[in-house]
Amino acid sequence: MKKIQVITLFPEMFEGVLNTSMMWKAQQQKAVEFSMVNLRDFGIGPRQQVDDTPYGGGDGMLLKPEPLFAAVAKAKEADPTAKVLLMTPRGQRWKQSLAKTYADADQGYIFICGRYEGYDERIVSLVDEQVSVGDYVLTGGELPAMTIIDSIVRLLPGVLGGEMSAEIESFSDGETLEFPQYTKPSDFNGMKVPDVLLSGNHAEIAKWRAANSLKADK
Repeated sequence: MKKIQVITLFPEMFEGVLNTSMMWKAQQQKAVEFSMVNLRDFGIGPRQQVDDTPYGGGDGMLLKPEPLFAAVAKAKEADPTAKVLLMTPRGQRWKQSLAKTYADADQGYIFICGRYEGYDERIVSLVDEQVSVGDYVLTGGELPAMTIIDSIVRLLPGVLGGEMSAEIESFSDGETLEFPQYTKPSDFNGMKVPDVLLSGNHAEIAKWRAANSLKADK
């Protein structure tokens, strides 16, 4: 079973996402185990402070190192070999091939979700990988973490169902977009399913699908 832990100030954000659809199914099949680590539990003082102003001045607040070091240490107690991932726009761009690699790896993951204006740079010493979902900035790392977790968990054995489901979809080879697909009815408002898909000729269907798969822009 793959263990996935998330360090966040807002664990409630994950409740709906991780307990519906394929994420719920994956847990029922014991393919994955999710755990939330509330960063506030490791805050300093009576107010459980987790952030402070940056040295050198500037707007906003930074996550302090002490709570995050303590939170990661707690997560490591549950899974000592887990890889620590930091959600940050400066990380490597996430893609389908990475999702497959992470799904296949025999290890768990600890996701750090940043907030506010950023984090104390010393936090990076805890991190195995810095990961980005795109060249834009969000208010926190929770949404990127959800996206990456979904992309990994859906590839775990048995989660999608059909053996070929993950093989034919977009980016399964790193660059190809999935061919168009259709279901019943064969004629909807004058828009008809291509005849070749109704022919039963699997060789011709395979050729049509190959011809109608697009190469993604690099």
